[in-house]
Amino acid sequence: MATLREIKRRIVSVKSTQKITKAMKMVAAAKLRRAQENIISARPYAYTLGSLIKHLANCDVARQNPLISKREVKNVLLVVVTADRSLCGAFNSTIIRKVNSLMSNEFKAFHDKGRLKLVTVGKKGDEFFVKRQFKVAGRFYNFFNTMSISNAADIISSCVKEYNEERADEVYVVYNEFKSALQQNLVLEKLLPVEPEKVDSNDHRYNIETDYIYEPSQFEIINTLIPKHLNVQMWRILLESFAAEMGARMTAMDSATENAGEMISTLSLKYNRARQAAITKEILEVVSGAEALQK
Repeated sequence: MATLREIKRRIVSVKSTQKITKAMKMVAAAKLRRAQENIISARPYAYTLGSLIKHLANCDVARQNPLISKREVKNVLLVVVTADRSLCGAFNSTIIRKVNSLMSNEFKAFHDKGRLKLVTVGKKGDEFFVKRQFKVAGRFYNFFNTMSISNAADIISSCVKEYNEERADEVYVVYNEFKSALQQNLVLEKLLPVEPEKVDSNDHRYNIETDYIYEPSQFEIINTLIPKHLNVQMWRILLESFAAEMGARMTAMDSATENAGEMISTLSLKYNRARQAAITKEILEVVSGAEALQK
């Protein structure tokens, strides 16, 4: 049975841990509020630009752009977006499990032939895949706290270089999309080649034969907008992932704080019982000693 000193030491230790988890929860909540504002501001522009690019990519002129034209898929590049730190519940492990599942199912043929490469964004994913000697074409981490659109541009530049040099024929990204502080959506999204908008010819809301006059030419507009489109989409993905990470960390630290409180209550009850037992034992010894003296 643990001594009173050991129980008291554990109570002090758990209280210290509780203070840390509570502070981390408050910091994550403050960062989440700012991250949520950023992603809400970025989504309309990113979605509208993406819709415009997909619409422009429908024409034959657009398919002359190498980032739109499809080719035989021999190599696949997968961008894996995780966090730089842990203590955020299943945020990182969910992404890693998803990537392992893709390698065992959808991309198994490419992975078995050594034709699947990764670009790791975030230290946790990088540590996992580099340690296990996966083929990593690019590594980006330790920038989330000072994140800017230049970070997204660097990641996209690495992916476009692999695509243009035909070391990758398709580029996908796996990330956690922010839904709420309690929930994230795991998303697999195709970045390259840019896919045209799918229009249902039976839907009366669309007229697929509608055309527009462009100034300058449609080809020049596409060539100008596609790099911006890719940068904006990656920037949105980074914002989504960061907001989801802060939500997951806040939830995890809140749960840890509650668990620490329950543990403190249990240890305090155990301490009081042990203390009561020790006092009772001392009283019995005093009474027994007094009775012995009387005899």
